[in-house]
Amino acid sequence: MTWTRQFALGLAGTLAATALLTAPATAQDAPSGAQAGPSAAAHLTDLVDPFIGTQNEGNTYPGAAVPFGMVQLSPDTGHNTGYDYAQDHIRGFSLVHLSGVGCGLGGDLPVLPVTGDVTTTDYARYAAGFGHDDESASPGYYRVGLDSGIEAELTATARTGVQRYTFPATAKADVLLNAGQSLHAKVATKVEILDDHTVRTTLTGRGFCQDTKAYTLHTITHFDRPFTAYGTWDGSTVTDGARSGSDGAYVRFDTTKDRTVEATTALSYVDARGAAGNLRAEGGRSFDAVRRAAGRAWEDRLDDVRVRGGADGLRRTFYSSLYRSFLAPNIGSDADGRYTGWDQRIHRAQGFTYYQNWSLWDTYRTQSQLLSLLAPREARDMAVSVVHIAEESGWLPKWGYGTVETNIMTGDPVTPFLTNAYQQGLLGGYEERAYRALRKNADGVPPADSPAVGREANREYLANGFAPYVKGRPHAKPGDSDYDHGASATLEYALSDAMLARMAEDLGHRADAARYAARAQNYRKVFDPSTGFFRARDASGAFTGPADPAQSEGFHEGTSWQYQWLVPQDIPGMVGLIGGQAAANARLDSFFAYDRLLADPAKTAREVWVNGPYAYYNADKYNPQNEPDLIAPYTYLSTGQPWKTTDVVHAALTLFTDAPTGMTGNDDLGTMSAWMVLSSIGVFPVQPGYDTWGLSTPVFDRVDLTLDRRYHPHGRLTITAPGTSGTDRYIQAARVDGAPYGRTYLTTAELRAHRSLSLTVGPRPSDWGTSADAAPPALR
Repeated sequence: MTWTRQFALGLAGTLAATALLTAPATAQDAPSGAQAGPSAAAHLTDLVDPFIGTQNEGNTYPGAAVPFGMVQLSPDTGHNTGYDYAQDHIRGFSLVHLSGVGCGLGGDLPVLPVTGDVTTTDYARYAAGFGHDDESASPGYYRVGLDSGIEAELTATARTGVQRYTFPATAKADVLLNAGQSLHAKVATKVEILDDHTVRTTLTGRGFCQDTKAYTLHTITHFDRPFTAYGTWDGSTVTDGARSGSDGAYVRFDTTKDRTVEATTALSYVDARGAAGNLRAEGGRSFDAVRRAAGRAWEDRLDDVRVRGGADGLRRTFYSSLYRSFLAPNIGSDADGRYTGWDQRIHRAQGFTYYQNWSLWDTYRTQSQLLSLLAPREARDMAVSVVHIAEESGWLPKWGYGTVETNIMTGDPVTPFLTNAYQQGLLGGYEERAYRALRKNADGVPPADSPAVGREANREYLANGFAPYVKGRPHAKPGDSDYDHGASATLEYALSDAMLARMAEDLGHRADAARYAARAQNYRKVFDPSTGFFRARDASGAFTGPADPAQSEGFHEGTSWQYQWLVPQDIPGMVGLIGGQAAANARLDSFFAYDRLLADPAKTAREVWVNGPYAYYNADKYNPQNEPDLIAPYTYLSTGQPWKTTDVVHAALTLFTDAPTGMTGNDDLGTMSAWMVLSSIGVFPVQPGYDTWGLSTPVFDRVDLTLDRRYHPHGRLTITAPGTSGTDRYIQAARVDGAPYGRTYLTTAELRAHRSLSLTVGPRPSDWGTSADAAPPALR
């Protein structure tokens, strides 16, 4: 039986048939390096450009993946997070990447086709030159012509990466599998040549911003034809004919007649048996068959959102953002359901798919809500996975990579992540289990022998109502420390307390609910009346750091100006602290440079707001590139001037383009992309962790959402704003299922109960949404 026949079961037949656009959009010439489409796009995938965000620290990757897949097979050029559009050499095509992370992570098992004798094992030295004129990508597929004359093509299933290399005619066509190098630290590696078709590796690594506990992954690579020669290397010493080595292997083919070599690499975070099982379950098909299946998977996913109106570039930008929103979190369980838990033991997922990779400080604000709307079944399994992490390791995660905690970022992001899942109805059967984990997290601190830091400053927060800013305090564990950012940690703890209070109340834990609701007001403890802004306190309780809110210390990746609006649980209370509605609107206008914005939105966004991808500090203006400000434009919905939300949001949307530089800041596992999608359709989660969706004018005349009937009985929601444009962008009136609607928000229950949201727009602001009861209510 041939290998292809042996593994033919794979995933064939499990993906939906390709869905065509009913009204194809016209596509202009794509940017350099993009997959150019015909004059009329035949598929929504034709509107996606995976190169967007690969330059200027967007840190996206252009390689092949399926939605939420374990494998992301993509080229690495030497940038610390993988691929940089400005670079011109490829070191290898590696298995694991995360979209938009800010530190080196992944890049495991870089593989590169070469010709001739293997004389170096350093992938920085053997890197192959390439140019963007001979490079293209689309969802689930990547190809490039290397200067060596080799063509490389990549595609993927959920747990495998499939490669096709077309060599020149030569007797020395080699494929290098460099197990010992990646985008971050390798602790140990092992390479084995199993037979004349198969290479197995075990890789143990650690990293991501700071040194963390090690994780291990296992791979098996099966080639479609036998090697003519092979060898392995340890360090820089290559041993021809050796079957095992510590750092890498090469396999050789004779391509004088048959120039094409295909290979499938399966990945497992469990063991070698898991990798082999994943290969049996998903391998065995030709490259072209896998590529077609990956394209169908993406078409089916993107087809849940159809837009009408808007320029060609806007549609490309929108669908590319929607694509990136579905890249993570990632499947962590093998085809047999086994996964490695955070206790480093093997478990089996029963009744759910186990997911991993949790950039929670980022994603709790936008991406988790988008997935709860458009991918509720996967979002449910993601939330259930987080509950299992808590039960298996003892504590909820903060920023999890693979099978380990990294403790990157601060605050308590897992609470609004899970309470959002609860409020969206995704935790059926897990409500009390999730609540127990959340209560333990909210009321305690992980012990010294736990890798987790949790709410690190919780003892002081519970005793005094604030997390102290302790400058220069040694870190007890790898990762970030809440003591380094006491002011912003306090605001984030209080936000989480508010969301947990509502969940506790719903579940009948009334004493807990009252306690958490009281703690949700702790944002007031870091408000300094002498400056009128939030400010850090030291361990004695004294306000500390510069009084200038644009220079303030104690805020993570931001200033007091930027964190001023991170009180979504009680906007009215925050507005009262700073002097009332008029004072709040004046401060918001200054923050957004509103007068300049009206004169030239795009210029204001690029020259006043944006000062570089990592310019987080020493600013008194809106930073649309970073998470603390993601909700800020929607504050106007609560201050009687909802039209200004549309002005600011539409200006910020100009920062997203269909060029490689078209991402504003790091994408952070789909966070910024999800912000773009939600803001473009005019429905945004203004109280992360709760069920409140703020309304603004969409940028499209019509948006049709196909929704999962398990959670949305009608299965569809249509949002219309006929004639919306740069000038006619102000809501004059709103109707829900034809009935007049005057509030600036909808609840999840209302989204599910109705079929249509119809907006009438015009060239000037109106009094829509300005009544006393129009704003999202405080969660008290």
